[in-house]
Amino acid sequence: MQILTSPAQLQRLEGILKKSLPLALPVYGAVLNITRGNPGDFEVLVDKWPDFGAVLARPRGEVPVNDSYWNTQTAFYRDLGAYRALLETPGCQRWDAAFIIIGLQDGVTTVSQDLARAKGVELDITEYYTYMHPNPSTMPEPRLDPGVRLGSLLPSHVDLLNETWPYGGNARSRRYLAKLLGRFPHVCVQDGAGEPLSWVLTDHFGTGAHGFTLPAHRRRGHMRVALTVAARRAQARGFPTYGHTAVQNGPMQQLQELLGHQRLPGICRYILHNPAMDKDGP
Repeated sequence: MQILTSPAQLQRLEGILKKSLPLALPVYGAVLNITRGNPGDFEVLVDKWPDFGAVLARPRGEVPVNDSYWNTQTAFYRDLGAYRALLETPGCQRWDAAFIIIGLQDGVTTVSQDLARAKGVELDITEYYTYMHPNPSTMPEPRLDPGVRLGSLLPSHVDLLNETWPYGGNARSRRYLAKLLGRFPHVCVQDGAGEPLSWVLTDHFGTGAHGFTLPAHRRRGHMRVALTVAARRAQARGFPTYGHTAVQNGPMQQLQELLGHQRLPGICRYILHNPAMDKDGP
């Protein structure tokens, strides 16, 4: 196991992962963020270098044992056996903590299931469709309604984000959303008074995240504007435009397809290890 730290190593890894898209999307996005200032304070591990068989992007340093929002990781492998060996390497994972691994490859799930069974660890797996836009510059020009403008979310809006996020509503999710808001790009559609109507965040992996429109302001094209602007800005930064959509969220799937996003084959899985430990502390 080796943690890549030098700019030359990370740039080389970035190039290799780019050739492995779309399966390497979340890891590729994490590496892009690391090589562009590392706002998420992440690191990447490989089983060996430079002829690696597996790579894992994870938070750097100590993380709370009860916070999977903080301890969300992602993996990509070229050799499934190498990925299994990497996860079993001492120091790679804390199996007595709550953590999430995101994977677009079925083997990521298989390895977690096998190791969890052997270690007596519970899993909670959530499935998503992954959508990617091949060229955001071709997206239709967004049109804002009169009295509506593009703006920015403020730190004071974190409670609104936490209340409206289906996976939020607790202290850990609030801390996580505050971190996303403060460190990564976002798009917000506001009314004339500057109050948020619709927004899209970005996470550690370059993923479009927490897209939401307030119920009273839906069916007015606000999310269409937010997604289009977010996609074009991501492209301008050199990032791919992609996101994970809940399999039951038909309206968001339809909107993305209308805007030219393409659904990738297969399923993205968020694999939560030790879900019973994932809770607010005293």
